[in-house]
Amino acid sequence: MDIIKEFQKLENPEKAIHLQRFFKTGKGQYGEGDIFLGITVPEQRKIANKFNLSLDELQKLLDSKIHEHRLTSLFILNKKFKKADKREKQEIFDFYLKNVNKSNINNWDLVDSSAHKIIGNFLEDKDRKILYNLAKSKNLWEKRISIISAFWFIKNNEFQDAINLAEILLNDKHDLIHKAVGWMLREIGKRDKSVLINFLNKHSKKMPRTMLRYSIEKLNKNEKQKYMKK
Repeated sequence: MDIIKEFQKLENPEKAIHLQRFFKTGKGQYGEGDIFLGITVPEQRKIANKFNLSLDELQKLLDSKIHEHRLTSLFILNKKFKKADKREKQEIFDFYLKNVNKSNINNWDLVDSSAHKIIGNFLEDKDRKILYNLAKSKNLWEKRISIISAFWFIKNNEFQDAINLAEILLNDKHDLIHKAVGWMLREIGKRDKSVLINFLNKHSKKMPRTMLRYSIEKLNKNEKQKYMKK
């Protein structure tokens, strides 16, 4: 594929070493085995804007061990979804979930750049049971997809699903879930502080500290101190 040549032109081995450390690709870490070319996100977005690939072509990129192949393919998929008609949106939604099941969407940047734009957007006017199933999964990335998908609803000032999912994930052990839930709670607070405060009053004593810190980031100093003391 021509897109592979674009990646080859931009490879940066020095940067790749740094990215492999940053994205925890060592043995036993969450990104174990992931390979990086050292291509920046803005460069990947430029590549994505040059290509309109079919789902079959995108599948080849998503099956790649190379991180930038997968991330760029998701940028292209976001673009396709935005322009798609109703039937095509269903096809892209199903394609995305197939790749979730294949563990191709398997790092936090891959999830965060796509889940709300495809899963959340698609479910805007539909039953959202699948998000609750994902939240109860044993798979780290499926859980993160569930809460990040709710960002689409939050942006539309619709908070209940995000609150419900946050409660399901409240006792999760992984800091990448703590960060994601805290981020979504903070986003709710930016739009309706009372919803965040209500959640904190109910759950702050048992929230993991990272989740709590992320969620209260935009509160004033006294409010932060109040919740951090609990």
